[in-house]
Amino acid sequence: MSLLLALLLDALLGEPPARLHPVVLMGRYLAWAWPRVRGLGSGAFYWTLGALLFTLPAFLLDLLLRPLAWGWLLLGLLLKPLFSLRMLLEEVAAVERALGEDLEEARRRLSRIVSRPTEDLSPEEVREAALESLSENLSDSVLAPLLYYALFGLAGAALYRYANTADAMWGYPAHGLRGTFAARADDLLNLLPARLTGLLLCPPRLWPRLLQEARKTPSPNAGFPMAALALRLGVRLRKRGVYALNPEAPSLGPRHIRLALGWARAIGCGIGLVLTCTLL
Repeated sequence: MSLLLALLLDALLGEPPARLHPVVLMGRYLAWAWPRVRGLGSGAFYWTLGALLFTLPAFLLDLLLRPLAWGWLLLGLLLKPLFSLRMLLEEVAAVERALGEDLEEARRRLSRIVSRPTEDLSPEEVREAALESLSENLSDSVLAPLLYYALFGLAGAALYRYANTADAMWGYPAHGLRGTFAARADDLLNLLPARLTGLLLCPPRLWPRLLQEARKTPSPNAGFPMAALALRLGVRLRKRGVYALNPEAPSLGPRHIRLALGWARAIGCGIGLVLTCTLL
């Protein structure tokens, strides 16, 4: 019931205030630790220290609350900030709305959800980048934390969210060995969720194509949900000079954005309901 409550809170209320948001606290710790990271060893040390700081309290709270008759209520409240479906859908929809009015504003909105430079992207590239972010974050921000909660409780969701946040802040290739541990930890934790998301998004008859297309991206995981969405919609998704997924297909338009948002909502809610049933 705690997982179902968290899904309802996400749909009805969205994100809690930043001052109460555990992911914001994770980001503050990672920002504090980053100047102290000198290489692979210190990166592993400060990553592990942060993991303990956020995962151990979650483990103890889960241990304390789970046996209580009303414990599921508090667990649902604590789980909600560790995933986000509503905000993901709203951010992608906002990019499309802005694109219908002003390209510069659409690029600015897109820069909130992607790490690539957006200043010179064409309208087609803006849409493609927005859908790539939607598919990747459907795995990273929704399915993965819910899956780890179902498998390992609140500590599992907290550890995953911390690892994903650390990768987003430390894991850039330009950071070299300083960010390597954070990047590899996130890769490891995303092996299962990314592939599961890809299989759920992609029509079963296209699963062989999914395996081919997913290998085109530099990331060992991100290609699966992105290629799956491209195949589901029958469109091309690309990052200039890096990859093109489903390259023979046409580019996408506003209709594809609406379809993609519908699929993401259905899969996010569906996997939450399935995992809720497994925990009952």
